[in-house]
Amino acid sequence: MTAEGSAQSRAPVAAETLSKKRAAPPVPPSLAGFLSLNDFEVAAKSYLPRMLHGYMAGGVETDWSLDDNRRAFAEWGFIPRCLVDARARHTRTTLFGKEYSAPFGIPPMGSSALMAYRGDLVLTQAARAKNIPMIMSASSLIKLEDVARANPDAWYQAYLPGEAERIEPLVDRVIAAGFKTFVLTVDVQVSSNRENNIRNGYSIPLKPSFRLFWQGATHPRWAFGTWFRTLKNHGMPYFENMDAGRGPPILSRDLERAFGARDGLAWEHLELIRRRFQGKLLIKGVLHPDDIVRAKAIGVDGVMVSNHGGRQLDGAVSGLRMLEAALQVAGDMPVIYDGGVRRGTDVMKAYALGAAFVFVGRPMLCAAAVRGQPGVERAIDLLQEEVHRDLALIGANTMAELGPQFLMRVPQAG
Repeated sequence: MTAEGSAQSRAPVAAETLSKKRAAPPVPPSLAGFLSLNDFEVAAKSYLPRMLHGYMAGGVETDWSLDDNRRAFAEWGFIPRCLVDARARHTRTTLFGKEYSAPFGIPPMGSSALMAYRGDLVLTQAARAKNIPMIMSASSLIKLEDVARANPDAWYQAYLPGEAERIEPLVDRVIAAGFKTFVLTVDVQVSSNRENNIRNGYSIPLKPSFRLFWQGATHPRWAFGTWFRTLKNHGMPYFENMDAGRGPPILSRDLERAFGARDGLAWEHLELIRRRFQGKLLIKGVLHPDDIVRAKAIGVDGVMVSNHGGRQLDGAVSGLRMLEAALQVAGDMPVIYDGGVRRGTDVMKAYALGAAFVFVGRPMLCAAAVRGQPGVERAIDLLQEEVHRDLALIGANTMAELGPQFLMRVPQAG
């Protein structure tokens, strides 16, 4: 931002542009005790069976990358500006020509319907109600057509094998369902070494055992509110969206074969998708600037800089550390950040470092698990209110005003 632009942003706001004093969204009594995203994560730990909570909350191997997502935020401190008229501040942000009410969205999270009853629908309906983007996962247990009907603005995310004969009909199915944005995850070449899943008893396919039964029996709210309710109303969950047709059920031994050879996915397959899909195309899980250059040359519309929430390559740095390098090569292509966001200040740090948008995952799924759609809407409100408050405290009126001038590196102990 130029000095002139900065000065203009801090000029006195005309009285006619000021809205009435903004009231915080009403809070149902059952949600009044949830004051932060962390409160939902704490509640989900006791609500969910250990295997499911471990799958959702855990990382991979030593959890180095999972922890680095939080460490990266801690290495930046704010330098707020004072005496800034912030009465006209707002959290609205535009991405790909659409204005959203908050500067963050909900990323793809697989098997959400195991954690929360009809989890993907809960997440996408809450996102629609609050006017933020939501990306549904290819490993969803709810048909992508149902998600598109519930939220016509939802995005679709794919895990793909390097097989054109499987890619083409899936892309056609996504188009037919009405999705306008296609996200290809590029950092899941093979299954990662998630030792915590083995220790907690989680596997795909699910393997019936006394341990599995006991975890359900000792978590009756989840067992009856999610698992048995799903079986009663919708039958055994299937992986619905890996291919053009229905995938196998979550108990099937054919699951690994159904997922296909993802280590064969290559640049020519991204080119194939680009030729076939006329909407917005993004890649998720990119860290190296050279990959961003190549993706841009192919014609992608944006990149999601991410280490997959610390769930793939242990030791992969946080995407927050790569934002500067990504921006240097991305030009006018949006660079989106995903990983470790828990507070409004995290959202603002990512924007100040150049992110065009931010996605927040695990806490939203925790909210869906423990309180359904109202819980997710409460989580969205909490994070949005934090951003709105912190804009005033930092001395800005919009997310677009944020930049490196508001930050400094903070020395770390040790």
